[in-house]
Parts: sequence; C-alpha cells; structure tokens
Amino acid sequence: MASMIAVNLEPDRLRVGSRGSINRMVEKVQQEKYTSQYAGNDVFEDNRSRNTSNAAQTGSTLLEQGQSAVDDARVSSTSALPSAPICRQFWKAGNYSDAHGSRVNLQSGKTYLHVHPMFLHSNATSHTWAFGAIAELLDNAIDEIQNGATFVMVDKISNPRDGSSALLIQDDGGGMDPEAIRRCISFGFSDKKSSEAIGQYGNGFKTSSMRLGADVIVFTRHMEERSATQSIGLLSYSFLMRMGHDRIIVPMVDYEFNTDIGKFGISRRHTNESFQANLSLLLQWSPYSSETELLKQFDDVGLHGTKVVIYNLWYNDDGNLELDFNKDPQDICIEGDTRKVESLPAWRTVKEQHIANRLHYSLRAYMSILYLRIPETFCIKLRGQVVMPHNLADDLKFPEYILYKPQAGGLREVNVITTIGFVKDAPHVNIHGFNIYHKNRLIKPFMQAVNLTNTRSRGVVGILEANYIQPTHSKQDFERTSIFQKLEVRLKEMAWEYW
Repeated sequence: MASMIAVNLEPDRLRVGSRGSINRMVEKVQQEKYTSQYAGNDVFEDNRSRNTSNAAQTGSTLLEQGQSAVDDARVSSTSALPSAPICRQFWKAGNYSDAHGSRVNLQSGKTYLHVHPMFLHSNATSHTWAFGAIAELLDNAIDEIQNGATFVMVDKISNPRDGSSALLIQDDGGGMDPEAIRRCISFGFSDKKSSEAIGQYGNGFKTSSMRLGADVIVFTRHMEERSATQSIGLLSYSFLMRMGHDRIIVPMVDYEFNTDIGKFGISRRHTNESFQANLSLLLQWSPYSSETELLKQFDDVGLHGTKVVIYNLWYNDDGNLELDFNKDPQDICIEGDTRKVESLPAWRTVKEQHIANRLHYSLRAYMSILYLRIPETFCIKLRGQVVMPHNLADDLKFPEYILYKPQAGGLREVNVITTIGFVKDAPHVNIHGFNIYHKNRLIKPFMQAVNLTNTRSRGVVGILEANYIQPTHSKQDFERTSIFQKLEVRLKEMAWEYW
C-alpha cells in the first residue's frame, strides 16, 4: 500500500518528542504498515474514482438513514445565500426556512431518506435544562473509564475568532477512530455494548451539544495496535441555517500517524480534493481559521482522548448567556436561576444553600451528586478545580435501609435497597424527596413522592439505585411505565412509614 500523504506543516509542528511517544508505541507492535487498517475502504475509493468531479466540490459527511456516515463524494452544493443572523435564544432558534437557500444534490441518481437541519434543534428540545445537557456529555467520559480514562474536565474557554465564551469538555479516554467519530455524530446509533454503559441510544451527543450552543467541534485521538489516528468533526447549526442546506452536512478530516517521519499526515481515506473541501468548511465555520490552529488543539490531548468545544452558546430570554461564567470563577451557573425559598428568616439561608436547591443553578453542586460512585482513579474537574463527590446518604440522620423487590410480569428478580432518613436540620428546612439513580447516574433528584399538604414526611429523604426501570432519552426522568408507577407508590409508602 502506498505511503500516506504527509501534511505540509511547519517543521516539527506535529512531531511528538524524538519521533514521539506515539511513534514508539506504534512501532513496538507494528511490523507491517497499515496493511489491514483500511482494507474495507476499497469501495469508498471506488466511489471517489467514479465521481472525481463531484468529490472536488465537497467531501462533507452526510448523516442519512440508509447511507454510511463517511465522506460522500456524491454530494454537491450549489451557491448559497449570504450569511443571515441566527437567533441566539435556544427556544426561538427553531424558526428555520430553507425555501431560498442552497441545496445539496445527490449526483448518483439514488434516493435516500435524510435528516433535515431543523431536527438538530427539535431533537435538542428534549433537554429543558442546560445542566442536563452537560450531564449527558459527562456520561460519555464516565463510560470511557473502562478504556482507561482518568479525568473529565469542564471549563470556559474563549472563541479565538471573536473572544466570546465557549464551553470545553475534555477527557483522556480511548478517543475515537475515524469510523467511531462518524457514528458519534450520526443519528440513532449506539456502539456501547456494555450493559453498564450510561448512554444506550447513541443520541446524547447531538441533543446535548445542540442544546448548549449552536455549534460544536470535536477533536479526538485514538490508538490501536496497528495505528494512531486523530480526527476533527464539526456539527454546526449556524452553517446549515445560513447556507440553507436541506440536510445535515458534517465537515470532517482525519489524520494517520506515519511512523517513518514521526508525524501525522492526511488519512488515506481522503482524496486530496475531499480533504481540502472538508478542511475549507472547518476553517470557515469553526473557531479556528487555519489548519495550524486546528491541529494545535491536540497539543494537550495526549496519546488518546477527546476534546469537545461548544461555541455560539445560547442566550436566555433576558439576552444574557444561559450559562453564567462570571458569578463564581470556580463554577458554572445558570443565570437568574438562584432559588428563593419560603422559610423562617433564621433558616432561610440554610435551606437556600442546601444542595437540593443549589443543584438547580450550580453546576458544581449538581456534578457532586451526579454519580453514585466514582472510582478513586478518576476525577471530575470544573474550571480547574476537582469536584468533590457528595454522598447524599451522609446528609441523613437516623438512617434506615429498606429492601424493595419489585413485582412485574417478565421481570427477573430484582432487589432495590433504599437508604432513607431525616435530612440534617429537619424539620426546620422543608427538604424532602427521593434521589433515584440509574446505573450509577442521578436521574431524579429529590423527587417528591408525597404531596405535602401537611407536615407528614417533611424532611424525609431517600437514595436508591433503580436499574430495572428505563430513563427517558434526556436522562432527567423515567418512562411512565407501570413498573415506575409501582415504584412511586412504594416510595410514598416508605416515606409515610418512616415518618
């Protein structure tokens, strides 16, 4: 197989040490160069050779049902309208018209079902709460613990184009190879085989990133025994709206590590025309205006990992960023969502500062209880500071442990242990409800099982992990099945019995 095309870069721009750690690790196990890594890609090369003129126009990825999420050389785009303003308020940003915009035409004569850009916005409306969207992105990093991840960090960075705030989420997990990143950004696909994985739908990245901002760019580096790759992909609602496309196009470029020269070069899955077309769109619509800037984002990724940058963040109805980066330099808050509570003056501050209230507007508070268990080898960082896990059971006094065996047709025997007790400072603070986890992930914080028309069950808090019931796609609630309704009834009984 011919040697790969090296990227024309400044000297040593992508060199890692003296041929680098990546070079040494690859050479250790690689006796033959890439003889089987892309053996299945001949069909894509054939398609490109039959459609050279089309490939010169664009190599962007089409995310369509019935069509592989790879660089599609059969797609061309007509000229587009000039840039138009995009509404920066999420709940008003779905007013989309492509009546006079550009069109993406399939040149091969085949007809495919395709996903319209409006779906990016409508799909993201499943997240009514911005923190719920961030939690889904954290879930991806938590699932990478099995691949050696030791941290996930969430931070504010500046968009180098205009200085605006952007959201960074980065982990040192296994990263994604070129096929995996295409599956990540396509719709309705999940390659998480583990039954313990939090995400099962393959939809979380799209819904969560589009809920937080209009645009997201992904940098990922992956190592296998025979190769090392790095890929960059862009999912941009701004691009699709302003260009008037009637289907989702995802610019994406891939690089392979060349052990001969100790550098990354253009992946052979690209033709030069395909690579340049994708790169051109990335440089036009991402925060980075040169290939040098793009590739510099891998400097702190290490041998493997993923970096997600969400930019053009949404505004609230008051015209302010929905995510407040200024209130606390070590936190990310939801602007204007600090909750005032009804209580006696002497206890008002205590209740307002209770985690049951702070989790609604403080990301640090929410992240501290988001996972029931975190391995000692893994940490979550927010704005440079480690998030200390908060065990809600430690807040209880007079705790008891109640075993519940749900009964349902066809359901295998399940044992659910609920820790229940009075919250500290009860009954002076009106905090109550059950915190229900699913596969280690908090789904319903402080769910009220009892309608407190009087003081019965006031101050009673419970914690349980219910893996046998199914969460909704947003992971902020459970499907309203008969099994879940039976659990609600039993939790109500527990609260009354404990009181």
